[in-house]
Amino acid sequence: MEIILAIILGIAFGFALDRAQANNPQKIINMLRLKDFHLMKVILFAIGFSSLFLFILLALNIIDTGHLTVKPLYSGVIIGGAILGIGFAIGGYCPGTGVVAAARGRKDALVFILGGLAGAFVYMLIFGSIQESALFNKIAGGAVSIAETNPEKFSALIDNVPALIIAGPIAVLFMGIAFLLPGVKEEA
Repeated sequence: MEIILAIILGIAFGFALDRAQANNPQKIINMLRLKDFHLMKVILFAIGFSSLFLFILLALNIIDTGHLTVKPLYSGVIIGGAILGIGFAIGGYCPGTGVVAAARGRKDALVFILGGLAGAFVYMLIFGSIQESALFNKIAGGAVSIAETNPEKFSALIDNVPALIIAGPIAVLFMGIAFLLPGVKEEA
């Protein structure tokens, strides 16, 4: 049943990315150049809405906190994120939007996906030789969340405060920023 739900959610996510035109690399590049705020508005609203919805469901005990994980922070994550961001800016795709664009028949998206898979393959090959390096030294204790969500699994920066009290206003702020962002910037 879980695999069927994953497939349904994946299709819905791909449909949403397609409708938001996130499969168009020029839209993504224009967003990064601060010329077109459409995708930024969609992304900020989606992050805010889904976060608020998640933390409401957590507060109501509809979602088990045991299913949540907080990934540890270490310098390798920051470096990897920077590499992903550079590839995102150069290619005009992130992994999800690349798959949606490939499904739409864009050949450049296939090249982007193959490049990502090649990078993952190289990482797999060298992981054994770098896993004991400083790249994997935990920063700030490793797996730390802003607010208390599952104290048995990971610590929080702000203890004894329900996560919704911290995450709720942040989520609303993201949605507010999405509404306040302008539309497409006119070319000068």
